[in-house]
Amino acid sequence: MSSSSPLSLDGLDLNQIFFKSISNADPPSQTNHHTKISVIGVGNVGMAIAQTILTQDLVDELALVDTNSDKLRGEMLDLQHAAAFLPRTKIVASVDYTVTAGSDLCIVTAGARQNPGESRLNLLQRNLAMYKSIVPELVKYSPECILLIVSNPVDILTYVAWKLSGFPVNRVIGSGTNLDSSRFRFLIADHLDVNAQDVQAYIVGEHGDSSVALWSSISVGGIPVLSFLERQQIAFEKDTLEKIHKQVVQSAYEVINLKGYTSWAIGYSVANLAFSIIRDQRRIHPVSILVKGLYGIDGGDVFLSLPAQLGRSGVLGVTNVHLTDEEIQQLRNSAETILEVQNHLGI
Repeated sequence: MSSSSPLSLDGLDLNQIFFKSISNADPPSQTNHHTKISVIGVGNVGMAIAQTILTQDLVDELALVDTNSDKLRGEMLDLQHAAAFLPRTKIVASVDYTVTAGSDLCIVTAGARQNPGESRLNLLQRNLAMYKSIVPELVKYSPECILLIVSNPVDILTYVAWKLSGFPVNRVIGSGTNLDSSRFRFLIADHLDVNAQDVQAYIVGEHGDSSVALWSSISVGGIPVLSFLERQQIAFEKDTLEKIHKQVVQSAYEVINLKGYTSWAIGYSVANLAFSIIRDQRRIHPVSILVKGLYGIDGGDVFLSLPAQLGRSGVLGVTNVHLTDEEIQQLRNSAETILEVQNHLGI
């Protein structure tokens, strides 16, 4: 589906009629690279990501894929009708994965919803079946792309995507705790009455209840907060810190309870990751990556979030961030829990 074909009348190209040629001009130059992102799944999250990407003037072409053809066409048209207010981007959509051909980045938001009373393992098995129909198609039509997984449980599904794709580990990334860390920064900023952009703080590990807050990583305006308080002999309650972390974990649940789903924050978070990758920004993001061999995690292939440098080839490296013994143990516990679930998937 697309409505970007050249306008013609009785076989005449109106573009050639509307614009006069300049004498002795060279033919139009071709751009060196046609940048393309595909978003798989046009639910609330997928469309929030697509809309945010469009406002960033990030790509030449945006492709949407979903199994619901009517909703898919409706979303495509709705975005196309905003063309006068957005940077020029070709927007296409189809239930067929051929529309994703030549993508630089494929963002997967599609996933099965948990039914009442359904076990986590059964939900994972349904998502595994879905991914078996998605990932090979993306690999077929965009063999050089980077896969960015957003569907939950994101850490396990990033592992699934990696196994199904056969891609090197640097080209399969999970959105992980990038959003959790944003919530963390917001809450700290709100607590200290500063701008969240001046706060540096990370949530790592599992994107979920067992996430790990790196308290020693918190800095405001370049000043490490906890060590500063200690030097000034200002007491702080550990309960206050844990309360902030608990708010981070519960944030998504609160939004879901109030409006039924989350969309805008994850949309901005993933678009932020896309920007760092496509524009080769080499920025540090806490994303889900293969952590085997890091911090004593040697039990198997598992994906968890750690601060990583992202660029045009995906994950460029993992930040050698200092973790306390307690934080390392929490990270290992998350790895063991995820590995136990993965062992039942049979891939």
